[in-house]
Amino acid sequence: MSSSSSARSGDSQAEASSSRQAYVRQDEGPDVEDIHDSDVLASDPLNGSLPEGVSFKRKQKSRAGLFPQFLSSPFSSSSGSRNHTPSPRLSPKPNRATRRQDGGLRASTNAIDDPSASTDAILSYLEQTPTNADDPKETNPLDWYVEGPGRRVGYDDLTAIDWIFEYAKERQRLRQLFASAHGLAGYLKGFIDASQIWLVLVATGIAAGLIAAGIDIASDWLGDLKSGFCSTQFYLNAAFCCWGYDSSSKCTQWVSWSGALGIYSNGGGWTIEYLFFILYSVLFAVLASVLVVAYALYAKHSGIPEIKTVLGGFVIRRFMGAWVLVIKSLGLCLAVASGLWLGKEGPLVHVACCCANLFMKLSPPINDNEARKREVLSAAAAAGISVAFGAPVGGVLFSLEQLSYYFPDKTMWQSFVCAMVAAVTLQFTNPFRTGKLVLYQVTYHTGWHGFEIVPFAFLGILGGLYGGLFIKLNMKINEWRNSSGFLRNSIFLRNPIAEVASIALLTAIVAYPIKFMRAQSSELVYTLFAECVDLTEDLLGLCKSGIANTGVIFLLLVCAILGFFFSALTFGLEIPAGIILPSMAIGALYGRVVGLIVEVWQRDHPNAFIFANCEPDVPCVTPGTYAIIGAASALGGATRMTVSIVVIMFELTGALTYVLPIMVAVMISKWVGDAFGKRGIYESWIHFKEYPFIDNRDEVDTVPDVPASQIMTRVEDLVVISATGHTIASLDDVLTNNRFRGFPVITDREDGLLLGYISRTELAYALSSATTSRCLPNTAEAYFSHQPLADPGTTLDLRPWMDQTPITLNSRCSLQLAVNMFLKLGLRYILFTDRGLMQGLLTKKDIWYLLNGAEEGRQGAEIGSEGAIRPGLGVLREDRVDMSAEERGLLGEQVDGVVDDSLPIDDVEGASRWRPP
Repeated sequence: MSSSSSARSGDSQAEASSSRQAYVRQDEGPDVEDIHDSDVLASDPLNGSLPEGVSFKRKQKSRAGLFPQFLSSPFSSSSGSRNHTPSPRLSPKPNRATRRQDGGLRASTNAIDDPSASTDAILSYLEQTPTNADDPKETNPLDWYVEGPGRRVGYDDLTAIDWIFEYAKERQRLRQLFASAHGLAGYLKGFIDASQIWLVLVATGIAAGLIAAGIDIASDWLGDLKSGFCSTQFYLNAAFCCWGYDSSSKCTQWVSWSGALGIYSNGGGWTIEYLFFILYSVLFAVLASVLVVAYALYAKHSGIPEIKTVLGGFVIRRFMGAWVLVIKSLGLCLAVASGLWLGKEGPLVHVACCCANLFMKLSPPINDNEARKREVLSAAAAAGISVAFGAPVGGVLFSLEQLSYYFPDKTMWQSFVCAMVAAVTLQFTNPFRTGKLVLYQVTYHTGWHGFEIVPFAFLGILGGLYGGLFIKLNMKINEWRNSSGFLRNSIFLRNPIAEVASIALLTAIVAYPIKFMRAQSSELVYTLFAECVDLTEDLLGLCKSGIANTGVIFLLLVCAILGFFFSALTFGLEIPAGIILPSMAIGALYGRVVGLIVEVWQRDHPNAFIFANCEPDVPCVTPGTYAIIGAASALGGATRMTVSIVVIMFELTGALTYVLPIMVAVMISKWVGDAFGKRGIYESWIHFKEYPFIDNRDEVDTVPDVPASQIMTRVEDLVVISATGHTIASLDDVLTNNRFRGFPVITDREDGLLLGYISRTELAYALSSATTSRCLPNTAEAYFSHQPLADPGTTLDLRPWMDQTPITLNSRCSLQLAVNMFLKLGLRYILFTDRGLMQGLLTKKDIWYLLNGAEEGRQGAEIGSEGAIRPGLGVLREDRVDMSAEERGLLGEQVDGVVDDSLPIDDVEGASRWRPP
């Protein structure tokens, strides 16, 4: 134990301190009655005896009004009441002896010499008002003297959250809120607190619906601008400009670019239209890429892999900021209009989550709790899918099945409300003026027959093949895109903007001569889904009959193959891009092909026994239904989703009759796709970017049946900190010389009993705050265990910043148990002990390596000339910062796979490579 120099003035003072300490140590738990400072100081412990009536028995607590007993709090009692147990997080009131759960009293002998000084002089620094009340780190210092998980100063970028701590913090906040809630004002306070999350959800749904409507309108206008403009009102697209005309050929307000230039010959007009189509396609794609690269790199791609990682407990700062929301929305309009094979459905999920993140900043109870923030983000993701497909229920199921890590019943209800509000807002804006939430929403008038279950199952097989091959091809392309080589070093591929321009140019050159690829993806999908009787104008020639069907079938197959390669090439560029709509378009293309083949077969052989159920003179086969089932199979093969796809397709068509064929196709597509690999496209990108995401729904049967001691990082390879013998300067040296994210704390080097765990962030902040706010010198003593003789005014007690209740397991437990605890509890680390002795440690990153089969000696990241990691290998490499501790695991392994051996770990004061005796 350590003590201050002022606490060693003589033997009499030491005896007085010991006597007073014995007087206060009445119990070893928090259930003893509260003893007020006035009671303690009423009789001098040096000259008197213990007062009468002091009992060690636990007294019954009185009920506080109408609230149940578990809501009671010392805040609701009078100053003289002794019938309430202090709340674990409540700090002592002024003029009271500070009680601790271990029964000790933090006091110096100086205060005992002058009893009238009470504890005000000793704990005066605890009463100081924070210098910056707006800083979440500057919380009330009175809650320091509480044992438990410790105080937190927030999470650094690219780190995992502590789910258990966050929910414990929320329960404690609610206890304090309800304990102080009395009367009408108290009920009003509780109502306001409970209503904040609903206000955030409603505001998020409204914002997501309005932004989605704006993106629909802007992208349609920009897409039609490639072929011409409206002469009367330039801001109208072709559909609105020619509103009311039966045929587009009769519309004189819409002027093509060849007509605007006065070129009316067929060859010349076609050439001019071709050139303008290429020009605008490349221009829109380049503008979208410039916005992303120059202003918000996090706005690229779909954002769903990152959102899934964030919902799993990872922190990616600035990923959902206001600037990302603006750039993502503008870039999405331009990218969709460019004609590249991408969609806006996935990015709309990111847009909705950005809206939720901004609104949560207005609600401190939600914004200050990372676990509650992720519940709101799960609901916002449902709103994004709701406005993307016009499917509120499908959005909720999408969030449940694909995105969310933790999805309790209350989150499902919140997701439903947010998704419903978003869909209602989109319906109110009515961007297409047709009453449809999305352009490709269709209605079918006929049912299906029993013989069609075979081609439906065949579509499921095609969807699984598409999904498996697409994921492998897309991963290979992006691995090559981020690798080095002669072709990769060319000017068109070294610069991300030039790469986007080159692919946009290639897509436009190939797409324009093929009318199916020339159309916007949403228009193409609608045409493929719709029945011929519902098409007012067959611009693509899908409803031709007779021999013309052969050419249409061939053209659809060519478009499906080209779309497959263009989608694999586009998904991964530095632009906002989703994969849902391109997959649906490809599936609709080959689905329509199968439908046309079956239709021709039935028409040519109406008397075949398999067509016996077809009625004469009535169309028996509807090719549009094959298109939507093909779209569902392709989407299932690419994403490996099941239930949510079925519900989304049902909400798109409104035909309950086709739920069973869709279920069959999706089920088979998932089975076939899983034969190529268990990961869907989003999980593959998470693995490609090396995000430390551990899905709690993953099967862990592959975990070896060995003790955790064979996998954990042993204590010999860790840097541990002893409880005493430190100064602020020595602990600063520990942080400087070691880049680990945290340190286990033990009693001393001889015993090695585990006391807790302190994170690097909390330790650094506590040391900095002690030297700046409290003006302690660097030679001030610092400790991690109870020191009854230490002067709290001149020493630094680091127990409040230490997790004194970490999750621990016996080192001989099975590895399967440790992995299950990581998956189910969302832990950041587990400490292993043997009869209290520190044995080793496992982190979330270790489990990620284990479950993903990471091998030692993987290819490292490219290091630039300035020592910064080059961008292009994921978000972890985009910040271009020095190799700091936040890019390394607790075990010294860099998150991106680069192991740093440049900093040897020397034996310094308080930190050593400790070995058990």
